[in-house]
Amino acid sequence: MNTKPGDAFLRLVGIMDELRKKCPWDRKQTIQSLRQMTIEETYELADAITDEDWQGIKEELGDLLLHILFYSKIGEEKEKFILEEVINGICEKLIARHPHIYGNIKVNNEEDVKKNWEKLKLKEGKASVLSGVPQSLPATVKAMRLQEKAKQVGFEWDNKEQV
Repeated sequence: MNTKPGDAFLRLVGIMDELRKKCPWDRKQTIQSLRQMTIEETYELADAITDEDWQGIKEELGDLLLHILFYSKIGEEKEKFILEEVINGICEKLIARHPHIYGNIKVNNEEDVKKNWEKLKLKEGKASVLSGVPQSLPATVKAMRLQEKAKQVGFEWDNKEQV
């Protein structure tokens, strides 16, 4: 099938709308019932990435895209938000967090970009550079994310004596 990304996306949106109306299983799903399946799909994507299984990556990305549409459809039904708000929200966030592309901030390298990103998140109201690490992450992954965030604000040493 050779379609443009926008056309393919709209086709998927239409299928999700139809399934939500006509399929008893799809109609029954809630954000709570989908949560565990979304986590599993994310881990399946992680496994495909680890294995550099490009076919698997493509399939799992499709599954996650379906989940995004599913949650957005439920959000619309609950009158909480609509798909366009999800899409426009991420567009605005990306523009705001890339002032070196869409503004007048100068960066020299990727480290400058990451430091600036964390500063911008704090300006947006994050409590600290450590906020934003999900509580439900597995302990090892959570510890790694916290270490990465701490490193971005200078908590990194070459040896234990420096600590």
